Amino acid sequence: MTHKKMGLLLLVLALVVAFFAFDLGQYLDLEYLKARQIELEAYFEAHRARTLLGFFVIYVVVTGVSLPGAAVMTLAGGAILGLFWGTVVVSFASAAGATIAFLIARFLLRDVVQAHFGNRLQMINAGIEKEGGFYLFTLRLVPLFPFFVINLLMALTPMRTRTFYWISQVGMLPATLVYVNAGTQLARVGSLSDLLSPTVVISFALLGLFPLITKKTVDFIEARKALQPYPKPAHFDRNLVVIGGGSAGLVSAYIAAAVKAKVTLIEKEKMGGDCLNTGCVPSKALVRSARFLAGLRRAESLGFKSAAAEFDFAEIMERVQRVVATVEPHDSIERYTTLGVECLQAEAVITSPYSVQIGDKTLTTRAIIIAAGARPLVPPIPGIEQMDYLTSDTVWALRECPKRLLVLGGGPIGCELSQCFARFGSQVTIVEMMPRLLLQEDPNIADWVARRFRQEGIDLRLEHKAKAFENHNGQKAVVCEYEGQEVRLEFDTLLLALGRKANVAGYGVEELGLELAADGTLEVNEFLQTTLPNIYACGDVAGPYQFTHTAAHQAWYATVNALFGDFKKFRVDYSAIPWATFIDPEVARVGLNEQDAKAQGISYEVTTYALSELDRAIADEATEGMVKVLTTPGSDKILGAAVVGEHAGDLISEYVTAMRHGLGMNKILKTIHIYPTLAEANKQAAGAWRRAHTPEGVLRWMERFHAWRL
Repeated sequence: MTHKKMGLLLLVLALVVAFFAFDLGQYLDLEYLKARQIELEAYFEAHRARTLLGFFVIYVVVTGVSLPGAAVMTLAGGAILGLFWGTVVVSFASAAGATIAFLIARFLLRDVVQAHFGNRLQMINAGIEKEGGFYLFTLRLVPLFPFFVINLLMALTPMRTRTFYWISQVGMLPATLVYVNAGTQLARVGSLSDLLSPTVVISFALLGLFPLITKKTVDFIEARKALQPYPKPAHFDRNLVVIGGGSAGLVSAYIAAAVKAKVTLIEKEKMGGDCLNTGCVPSKALVRSARFLAGLRRAESLGFKSAAAEFDFAEIMERVQRVVATVEPHDSIERYTTLGVECLQAEAVITSPYSVQIGDKTLTTRAIIIAAGARPLVPPIPGIEQMDYLTSDTVWALRECPKRLLVLGGGPIGCELSQCFARFGSQVTIVEMMPRLLLQEDPNIADWVARRFRQEGIDLRLEHKAKAFENHNGQKAVVCEYEGQEVRLEFDTLLLALGRKANVAGYGVEELGLELAADGTLEVNEFLQTTLPNIYACGDVAGPYQFTHTAAHQAWYATVNALFGDFKKFRVDYSAIPWATFIDPEVARVGLNEQDAKAQGISYEVTTYALSELDRAIADEATEGMVKVLTTPGSDKILGAAVVGEHAGDLISEYVTAMRHGLGMNKILKTIHIYPTLAEANKQAAGAWRRAHTPEGVLRWMERFHAWRL
């Protein structure tokens, strides 16, 4: 705690102690006020300005330090100053005092609270930033909520001081009028509870609901206004139409059919989308073959003199397609038709919020879900159009391994494919304009990956910005800028791995005027509604995560809200989103890492456990990697975790469960893990955390206790 905070805290404590030590509360008692009312009224008549100023200052101090007695002082305002002056002074003094209490609590507590609970408070913070005025106004109108508690709670949020002041000024006015008016008839007030009869409380509660009702009404009007240009059919052909047959679309259609809604799924290309056909499934099949080959090359570490395998790259790629074909029935039209989904293989155009055109046929629908996915990003670099480049969509057509492969981009897709092709014999060069690979991971984890890649012969060109591509007589090259100099790198095949761009064109988005976010995805609210409220979006087209599992996660919210949103809507929950990069060793993560925590100003502690200490990893010759966990200082609450090593994508699941259900490191430590397994690494990491938080004082007493027992 800084000296300024300590000084302010001591001042507040001194005022509180003085209040009780000198029994100042007796002057803020209802009976005292009644006994001295005539005397105080006479003083006010003789010294009006002095009384008004003194009353104002005392009221501000009482409310600013959150001392008891504000209610009696409000009555005193009416009894001594009269209805007009009492209302004016109390109104401004109460708002000023509340704001001072707000600022004191913010100065002393907000940083600490946000540091410890910032991850959990993200949704609350976002809600306050967006609609905090409504919430505060409602709380101010209902006297059931102690105002000093409201001051404290709002101080911990991002609410602006100016907003807090003027809403408090307006919101407390009705209660102020009631109390001041009661003060003008003080003789009839037997106790403070007399002022809060059930009728008065119910009246204030109804008044407090007014801004919420107003907000709901405004939202309803805005929704109606957005839909007004489009005639609403008297009857609908479908409850739901889903555009896109990838992960998000398939899950949306499945859920709708499961609750017996009439749903149509429209996919213009292949069912299963990117994940099945060009993403997760084929890439993991390729990773498995490449990992087997790399394992053979490390056979000596397992006690073999040598091991080798002959392979034909074309057969490797045919195996990849065989895997895709094996998984394909899970996402097929036949399967989803048996589940009750009408599946159409065609191009769809949304012609209104209530209609979708498929060829010469138009379907009317109550709601629409857009799950149109994304496509590889192609940068506007001069000469790139002459390169006959590959992307994560087209690389699967290869049947000959490139001799010299240039990979543009060092993110997850680029890293996975680079390592695979290097293991099959390509001379791989990764060009990445940033200073490290895998920017979403902490630097020490990215450095770990970079070292492994260099060991496997991959040429890493970090901080190289591609400026132009050249093709002279069949000799391809990229010109990069590095430290102010031009660097020319030759290659045979170019693979673009710069991420994916949301598909937001070609099916009516532009014509309907649906808004786009800064990253090019469809703009959606916390319920996954677009700017037309009965059109929802989920998956890659909506962001912010481009993972198959988050697409499925969003699909539940989009579908339930689309079908039942008139009665109840659910905010999408991103509190524990995991992901993995399937390189060797794998990198997996959930929640905050160090760079995220620093960027958000969240305090944390780090616990690491090296897999080189784990018995099973030693037995498997798989000691490369670690478990890294961020926890709240002084607590076992998990803020985030990262795992580097074999099966990291599986090991991270324990931390996902722990974070989702509020389990800490102590719970993981107390959970039995099978020995010897890689999963024990999680328990060992929890043990490392426990040892770092051993109560040394208690142990010293235990040492004395055991010595005494000898």
